[in-house]
Amino acid sequence: MSVEPIIFRPTTKHNGWTFTFVGAAMLICGLLFFVLSKTMFGPGMVCFLFGMVLTVLGVAKLIQPEVSVEFRSQGLVYHHRRGTIYLRWENIQRVDVPRSILALDSDELPYIGLRLNQLSALLDDIPPRLATGLLTEQRPLLMSSLTLDGELSGLEHYLNSEFSPLNVDGKPYDGVKGMFARRCEQLNNQLGYHLYLPTDCLDREPRAFLTLLRDYKARAMAEN
Repeated sequence: MSVEPIIFRPTTKHNGWTFTFVGAAMLICGLLFFVLSKTMFGPGMVCFLFGMVLTVLGVAKLIQPEVSVEFRSQGLVYHHRRGTIYLRWENIQRVDVPRSILALDSDELPYIGLRLNQLSALLDDIPPRLATGLLTEQRPLLMSSLTLDGELSGLEHYLNSEFSPLNVDGKPYDGVKGMFARRCEQLNNQLGYHLYLPTDCLDREPRAFLTLLRDYKARAMAEN
């Protein structure tokens, strides 16, 4: 009998409706203050601005997928609002929490890192729209990894070659996928992993997630 699928729901969706409703109410109150009384312009402006911020945050939470990660018998599925990627268990070489090493300090980064046996399998599967989103979202992670040793030469070299085509596992990639491939290779060289899942897409602590993932992968591969 195959292992049962396991799903994970993102913590980023928590309180999405609350933020949206409270924000909308504050927007309405702010508009009423503007219309009904000139002396209430200041409080109305504050109420309107806070309402706008809360509404934007609420909508941003609501558009996140209901399920962020799935464990299936054949592999791991990651759902992002820009698309979905699928990684077979045999292609996942290592998974752990990446660390930022600066001087004598070692801090865990808020990601789950995955090192792959064949990066080309990910590149062939990832939608261009999702690749573009991850390039933007993970740019701070890239900047951090390139300046860990206090030198900017690595950053300059990467930026100069960022838009160049790249061969991965004997396959040529250009455009958005070429940029994403180069980013994955750079992060793997600096931090040890190709792909990074933010920990706020999980519904439990990263270490608990890793323990469950490793156990599930072992059972799934044993049955397959």
